[in-house]
Amino acid sequence: MSTDDESPGPTEWDGDRYQERFDRLAASGNDVHGEADFVERLRPRSVLDAGCGTGRVARALASRGIETVGIDRDPSMIATARRLAPELEWQVGDVADSHLGRQFDVVVMAGNVPLFTPAGTQQALVAGCARYVRSGGTLVAGFQLGRGYALDSYDEHCRQVGLTLFARFSTWSNEEFDQSSDYAVSVHSTL
Repeated sequence: MSTDDESPGPTEWDGDRYQERFDRLAASGNDVHGEADFVERLRPRSVLDAGCGTGRVARALASRGIETVGIDRDPSMIATARRLAPELEWQVGDVADSHLGRQFDVVVMAGNVPLFTPAGTQQALVAGCARYVRSGGTLVAGFQLGRGYALDSYDEHCRQVGLTLFARFSTWSNEEFDQSSDYAVSVHSTL
C-alpha cells in the first residue's frame, strides 16, 4: 500500500491512480524496486506479497524468476495487478483470514501494510502472514515508525506465532537500524 502520510481509507483506493504514482517515480529515474531487491537477496523460490497493492513488488520478483502470489483486500488494487500481470496469481482477500492452501519461503509486507490494517487487528495480520511462512522461512515487513504501531508490539506479535527477529534495517537497502530511525525493515524467521 501507499507510503504517503495522507493516504486514502480502504474504500477510497483507485488501483490505476495508485500505480500511476510509481510509474511517474520510475520514469523520473527513481528506483522503485528496493523491496524486491531486498527480498531477492534472501534467495527465495516462492514469495507471498501480502498487501500487494497493484503488484509492483510481486511483478518485479516474478520477472527475476521467483514464484510470486499477491494478495490484497482491495479489489481495485488487484484489478490493476491482474491487468498488468495476468499470468501471475492474484487474490482479493485479507491475509489475516484467507486460506491459500500453501506456504512460501518469504512473506513480504512492503509499503506500510501493518499501518493500513484497522487499529487493533495487527496481531491477526501477523498471525495470518506467519501461517504462510514455511518452516525455515522468513517474514519481512517494512513500515514507518511513530504512526500507531510500535516495533515492540510487532516483535511481540511475531514472537507469539513462533517468529524470531533475525535482522532489522532502517531502509530496504540494508542501512543500519538505530533508535533514531523513522522506518524499519524487520526480518523474522521461523528458525
